[in-house]
Amino acid sequence: MANEFTIAVGEEKLRTLKQKLDLAVYPDELDEAGWDYGAPLADVKRLAGYWKDGFDWKKQEAKLNELPNYVARIKVDGFDELGIHYLHQKSDSPNAIPLLFCHGWPGSYLEVTKLLSALTQESAGIAFHVVAPSLPNFAWSSGVKKKGFGLAQYAETCNKLMQHLGYAQYVTQGGDWGFYITRMMGHLYPSNVKASHINMVRASPPTFTSHPVLAAQHALTPYTAAERQGLERSKWFQDQGSGYRVLQSTKPQTIGYALQDSPVALLAWLLEKLHDWTDAYPWSDDEICTWVSLYWFSAAGPAASVRIYYEATHGNPAMGRDRTQAWIGAVKLGLAYAPMELSVVPRTWGRTLGEVVFESEKVSGGHFLAWERPDEVVKDLRAMFGDKGPCYRIV
Repeated sequence: MANEFTIAVGEEKLRTLKQKLDLAVYPDELDEAGWDYGAPLADVKRLAGYWKDGFDWKKQEAKLNELPNYVARIKVDGFDELGIHYLHQKSDSPNAIPLLFCHGWPGSYLEVTKLLSALTQESAGIAFHVVAPSLPNFAWSSGVKKKGFGLAQYAETCNKLMQHLGYAQYVTQGGDWGFYITRMMGHLYPSNVKASHINMVRASPPTFTSHPVLAAQHALTPYTAAERQGLERSKWFQDQGSGYRVLQSTKPQTIGYALQDSPVALLAWLLEKLHDWTDAYPWSDDEICTWVSLYWFSAAGPAASVRIYYEATHGNPAMGRDRTQAWIGAVKLGLAYAPMELSVVPRTWGRTLGEVVFESEKVSGGHFLAWERPDEVVKDLRAMFGDKGPCYRIV
């Protein structure tokens, strides 16, 4: 059964947060370090001070409780039953199709909130019933207590949630882990997932063995200026921005102690990504503190959220990250390329993922596209699924 859900962070947790922030000890910093060494001391101190004395969590909590919050009990094979929190915003349109929005790290279901109003209103002959779960180990969903909860299990969770809601067939949208999870869903449940729109494209160059036509196009067609800039952005992330990923995918427990015990460590760890992964997005202090608070107050605790990196890179390779970055043919694909995404590959690379029926190239935007440029995500979905789109009435 699905039940309405109310967020209610207790006063003791709020007091503990303030006490920990009040007792925080900060490192020194090199002169003119800027963002090159990580989150700057002045920014972290200022935000920690605001989080302690100025930020009103209860006000934000009240806003979050105005959303259509629910919780469902989902049984994943081989694991205990999980309480899965999700938003479920239904449309009044008779032409609405179900859309699963899948977040990643360090995001949350909050990212979908800028899309809800537009997507549920009919335009171009289409509207959407939007379902946005908090993934297991994130926000208000249950934590997982056994090893081995990888991409296949996240995919199973999301697919079972959609079946639970009566959506036998549906479409998906995602970036970050939402890319990997929705791709795995298409691989495992092609009769349910009819099409996917993704705003982080992870793919490799086509080869003459696997994709001869694409490989010929790739060999004969010079990269565009946007594609060259995209490869530079991808190289920057690989060389200068991916240290967190190595740690979280190899020793998540170690960094977990800092994230679980120190709100300043959690703030700095996430702040760096919010800054570096966006396209000069003007974060407000309230936005940052709300994003970080969703991790600090989460049901499983912030340490649990980073375990997905380990689980997705260990275990059965046939169900790992590499499988989702290869051809999955049964699901129609829409690809969005934003210039400040972490992976910005040439278009011929993206077409190795499956039957690409829609592509868009953004002039601005980064990793959190639904939050930074919700208008662009809405535009893509209407173009892809609307009455003039390649996936019109696919469900």
